[in-house]
Amino acid sequence: MSTSSTFQTVLATPRLPRAGLVIALVCALAATACGDRKSKGASQVAAKVNKEEISVHQINFLLQQQRGLKPEQADAAGRQVLERLIDQELALQRAQEMKLDRDPRVVQQLEASRREIVSRAYLEKVAEAAPRPSAEEVKRYYEDMPALFRSRRIYSIQEIAIEARPDQIPALRSQLAGIKNINEFIEYLKANSFRFVGNQAVRPAEQLPLTLIDEFSKLKDGQAMLVPNANGAQVYMVVASRNEPIDEVRARSAIEQFLFNDAKRRLAESEIKALRTTSSIQYVGKFAEPAGSAPAVTAPPEAQAVVPASVRAAAPAASGIDPKAINKGLSGLK
Repeated sequence: MSTSSTFQTVLATPRLPRAGLVIALVCALAATACGDRKSKGASQVAAKVNKEEISVHQINFLLQQQRGLKPEQADAAGRQVLERLIDQELALQRAQEMKLDRDPRVVQQLEASRREIVSRAYLEKVAEAAPRPSAEEVKRYYEDMPALFRSRRIYSIQEIAIEARPDQIPALRSQLAGIKNINEFIEYLKANSFRFVGNQAVRPAEQLPLTLIDEFSKLKDGQAMLVPNANGAQVYMVVASRNEPIDEVRARSAIEQFLFNDAKRRLAESEIKALRTTSSIQYVGKFAEPAGSAPAVTAPPEAQAVVPASVRAAAPAASGIDPKAINKGLSGLK
């Protein structure tokens, strides 16, 4: 295997193969018709760059990372990937001549990537034992999350991210409760020298933080809420909303996938806890000292379990569910 092939193996994460694309690409790049293999042998080399080879397997591997690629696009996409690999190989060869591959920072990055990839592969292997949710579990989730499905709304929201100290939060909350419109609150922030950033967005329920969905469902148009976070607070005002319910039939496949992904996540977390319990872990140096009064760092609601982009698919559009989006949810367990 060439050096560049080794780098590709280390720095990329495999996905499930698309057999059709692989076959089409092998045929195209080897300049061999699938039905005419007797006359020409299929080469596994797509290009030679000085003394190094770029293989069809490298191209196929990168193509597998491109979601939604259609078979008829395989040839053009494969050639684009090949050109990028040639550019990369040229840069790699030059970097090796300069011995940059021995630079401590580069070596450290490679090792960090290797650790991430191998450890993730182990957790993915563990997660394979996760059971598929039963029909009863899927139905129960649908019933337990009305704000996501039966009572789902599309919200037009004004958001304000405010930098503030913890002791300033009560005053901000009190001020927000007494306003007639969001402009009054913005003027208050300006008058009191708060740093803030505003944003307007239209979001369906599944694109909101999961921990806040029930709170959002209670807000009427024109009402607002303030949510403290690590940097200060986030203000949400519902400017307008409309009902866009999703029935159980349309939600079923997305819920099933979400629950399955969630089972994988929990299984992986349990495995890590078990490994910690049965292993010897010793903290050294300053890390051996008690944490003392250091404040605990907690993720703000926005960073916590948002219907994991895995279930943001539970109803991503007014027209219905897009089960494909559900696969984006489980970070590290795709």
